Amino acid sequence: MKKYILYIHGFNSSPLSLKAEQTRKYLAQYYPYVTFFCPQLASTPAKAIIQLEQLIEKHSSKANNSKTNSSNTQWHLIGSSLGGYFSCYLAEKYNCSAVLVNPAIRPYELLNDYIGEQVNPYTEEVYQVTEDHIQQLQAIEQRAPTIDGKEKNNYLVMVQTGDEVLNYQQAVEKYQHCRLIVQEGGDHSFINFDSCLPTISDYFQLD
Repeated sequence: MKKYILYIHGFNSSPLSLKAEQTRKYLAQYYPYVTFFCPQLASTPAKAIIQLEQLIEKHSSKANNSKTNSSNTQWHLIGSSLGGYFSCYLAEKYNCSAVLVNPAIRPYELLNDYIGEQVNPYTEEVYQVTEDHIQQLQAIEQRAPTIDGKEKNNYLVMVQTGDEVLNYQQAVEKYQHCRLIVQEGGDHSFINFDSCLPTISDYFQLD
């Protein structure tokens, strides 16, 4: 079975972020047979989702020579902040497991504070955040995961209580039926993320 991990970065971030680089290096060292993706996302939510859907479907089709979700492919998602919000949408659509790291729960509310010109500090891309961005985020919002009988759901959620950007309690509430890791302190970047990579690998059953 072909295994893929798709890392989805957050708002104004990039594949060069620390967590993305740590994940890339860890997988290369311990799980070289796992294919890792971390694309630079488009600046609008709708385009970013299309970009991620196309990536999943393209590589699933290549591996299966048939259709997405065949037993020949296995996708796992790691989403940070806004990437966690995107990951939830994709995990539901493609029925794959996801690790959400300090995930945004209602980013369409937070984005009101960012309307106007933005500059991505990694890529130096200058773009505009508009009301359309907010509507696009609202359109992909997912319900809180539940447990269906004895079946586990698709999520491992990791938060740090010192997150200065997002209220970690929102994530704990929404994902209360999921596997939760709540660490005291830390910040929005998720301090010492690399120490959690073995736990993430075990959750994805990469061995």
